[in-house]
Amino acid sequence: MKKRIALGIITLITAALLSGCGAKTETTSNNAADNGSSASGGGDETTYQFASDASYRPMEYMDKDELKGFDIDFIAAVMKEAGLKHKVSNVGWDAMLESVKQGTEYQAGVSSISITDERAQTYDFSMPYFESVNVIMVKEDSDIKSAKDLEGKKVAVQSGTTADTLMTKIMGEGNTDLKRFDSNAVALLEMDQGGADAVVADIAIVRDYIKTNPDKKYKEVQDTTDFTPEYYGIAYPKGSGLKAKLDPAIKTVIENGTYADLYKKWFDEEPDTAHLLETK
Repeated sequence: MKKRIALGIITLITAALLSGCGAKTETTSNNAADNGSSASGGGDETTYQFASDASYRPMEYMDKDELKGFDIDFIAAVMKEAGLKHKVSNVGWDAMLESVKQGTEYQAGVSSISITDERAQTYDFSMPYFESVNVIMVKEDSDIKSAKDLEGKKVAVQSGTTADTLMTKIMGEGNTDLKRFDSNAVALLEMDQGGADAVVADIAIVRDYIKTNPDKKYKEVQDTTDFTPEYYGIAYPKGSGLKAKLDPAIKTVIENGTYADLYKKWFDEEPDTAHLLETK
């Protein structure tokens, strides 16, 4: 148990350092060679560059020098289905969003990116591929039961995320009790070190952290009033032609059972793919 806890801390610190300094770590897949007969690929020999922020275990994280996670497996399956080559690089959250917006070095971002009306003004998004929701992580003996109960408490979030947006609305602009960090990894460490009463983050991240750190005695608090479901999408620069190439592949991966296999691998449960496919 001690070894597993120590490894979890090291993984978080490594992810945070990589994100903070903008270091790039890459994973490459030559899917066109593996699946050259795919109609979607159309003989396209381009290696599409995807940016990511590997501080969202189990969605995307660093295992030594390797990118792993649900999103990493998912995009590999989608690109294989489309018959396209790709490479995913860990560049950090802010750098990912800016580089994808420019569309020069990176053609897409895959990193648990919630589709919002505000972001849709800057990016094109794929069809939704994952349903999520923000939750609150607190100590097991905490009496916090909703987001409103966080007023007057110190709350850690990752800057620029939907958790940041939601808590800013609840706690107010300029509230110094709302502590923003470059990554969820650092936000979680802030709570570990006693600098925060709660962390607000996506449910997959919170659940994984509670599961892999049982000695810390944290619990998850859901607030279905203030935190509504969100959907992740692949982000593209405005006007990108990659969306048209990948949406059919995403749909096929969801419908043919590949998505369910990946979901069970990472979350030990069946996904609600019917609901996902109905979401526009």
